[in-house]
Amino acid sequence: MSDDRTRAHVFVSGTVQGVYYRASTRDAARKRDVDGWVKNLDDGRVEAVFEGPESAVEEMIDWCHTGSSAASVDDVEVEYEAPAGESGFQVRW
Repeated sequence: MSDDRTRAHVFVSGTVQGVYYRASTRDAARKRDVDGWVKNLDDGRVEAVFEGPESAVEEMIDWCHTGSSAASVDDVEVEYEAPAGESGFQVRW
């Protein structure tokens, strides 16, 4: 049901670099069969794209508010976009 696919472009701020946030995001996304990617930004935020069933994408957005156990999340910005056909979930450098 590709019509059910949603894409969310997410920016997470706080203490989210150097705390296994990207690896934990990858693991959480793969567990929910969500496609996309995650990477660190030069300004200290983490950027991610989640693409998949709407309910699973929303679960990932909720997950981002806590993140890895060592993270301290201050804010999560979400922009919804048209699905772009992401396949798999990767940590980008």
